[in-house]
Amino acid sequence: MRRAPGAGGAARGGLRRRLASLLEKEPDRALAEIRRLPPRRAVSPLVGLFCHGDERVRWGAVRALGEVTARLAAEDPEAARVVVRRLMWSLNDESGGIGWGAPEAMGEILARHEGLAEEYAPILVSYIREDGNFLEYPPLQRGALWGVGRLAEARPDLARALDAGRHAAPFLRAADPALRGLAAWVLAGTGPGEARAALEALREDGAVFRLFRGGRFEEVTVGRLAEAALDGN
Repeated sequence: MRRAPGAGGAARGGLRRRLASLLEKEPDRALAEIRRLPPRRAVSPLVGLFCHGDERVRWGAVRALGEVTARLAAEDPEAARVVVRRLMWSLNDESGGIGWGAPEAMGEILARHEGLAEEYAPILVSYIREDGNFLEYPPLQRGALWGVGRLAEARPDLARALDAGRHAAPFLRAADPALRGLAAWVLAGTGPGEARAALEALREDGAVFRLFRGGRFEEVTVGRLAEAALDGN
């Protein structure tokens, strides 16, 4: 039987709304439902939730897309590459969009799949490189630093090989406490390197921001993250 015109879009919209409700109220149940879906079916609804007004939904979608894309890569590596390239395209000026959630999702995907990390980590790091594809918009800078921090947390050797810590270090001087804290988080993964003095200067920085890691939100101070970077934790 042929589907009525627009039926596929309506079905995706219904799934997106259902996942949004579950991610907001029952995140574990949402992940269980997503795991039962064919990976390809889950991708578009999850990407569509990156702009959701509730941070629990947005971050739950980022986390879930990382898992879904890693699973897809095991079945069909090229299909997984298409997902990553879709995220990259959304950060391109020519896309006409802003790319909300894209660098975070890239970081989560690369943290979860070694092959994709080896292929696309240089591009992710390029978003915080002043001589690369540097993102000028502060909210996207926060997303890119989170993505690189997630990569450094899961794959510190790869992050070090790409000089991720050196490229994150200039953000330690940012006015935005989230940028300072996220840069320190990157350096906690890579090691302080030449940023040790800048991190020492932030030990007493009591500015608080909200960090999503380990599947939950934390209210952390910049100083706590700077200390963790210096202590290697």
